[in-house]
Amino acid sequence: MNPQIQASFDHATSTVTYLVSDPSTRTAAVIDPVLDFEPRAAKLSTTSADTLLRAIADQGLTLAYVLETHAHADHLSAADHLRRMTKAKVIIGAEITKVQAVFAPLFEDEDVALDGRAFDCLVKENDVLPLGELSIRVLQTPGHTVADVTYLIGDAAFIGDTLFMPDYGTARADFPGGSAPTLYRSIRKILALPDETRLFVGHDYLPSGRSSFQWETTVAEQRAANVHVHDGVSEEAFVTMREARDQTLAPPTLIFPSLQVNIRAGGLPAPSKSGTTFLKVPVTIT
Repeated sequence: MNPQIQASFDHATSTVTYLVSDPSTRTAAVIDPVLDFEPRAAKLSTTSADTLLRAIADQGLTLAYVLETHAHADHLSAADHLRRMTKAKVIIGAEITKVQAVFAPLFEDEDVALDGRAFDCLVKENDVLPLGELSIRVLQTPGHTVADVTYLIGDAAFIGDTLFMPDYGTARADFPGGSAPTLYRSIRKILALPDETRLFVGHDYLPSGRSSFQWETTVAEQRAANVHVHDGVSEEAFVTMREARDQTLAPPTLIFPSLQVNIRAGGLPAPSKSGTTFLKVPVTIT
């Protein structure tokens, strides 16, 4: 049996959020939900997440999990909001503790427990979670970050930022704990799945020559046509390309607010004595 999959695209961050459900039991999971943030006005909203909640209610679904593919650096996660509204469990890869160990000290966030306890479940390679009559199997696919995981549900794999659509390529690997060689090996692990496996990407950035957003591809399509890592591209060639390309990339616009929230499973820092919530920006003076 294969899952029912519904996608929503956040134009502000080019993020794809997935609502995945078991058709028999109506049990559902949300993958990589977005908390709306307007950085110029410093305003947060749950509009996108609340739209998801309405869809879940309208379809008679029961939300069991919020699945994070990694701690995102380009958007704030709505995982904690969904958890508070539904009691769903927030899941992420076990290596998130290494990400917390890097970024909590950067922001001097003493309220962040470095053992991953902000999340309800830390998963590792080949862990299995029930989703009604379906199951969710975990593949560890680090490289973009040290903590990336892929979720396999039926004939579908939710691959986060590891691979993008074939005409765009692959994720950057220059964040702390990232590694181009590790990313290559994780990609080859994904591409060793059956050719017909459907791959659902975490973002779509329109490349030259394409005008419509896309987020579903297959193992066979990626092996044949991915511009960075199609069959025949060696690890050495990929690493040379990826590391050179990464040197030209600016940090994501929302990297500082995103990471402060996302290492907390989508929660916000504790408010100040006045009741105001602050997101910090570490400043480098040169």
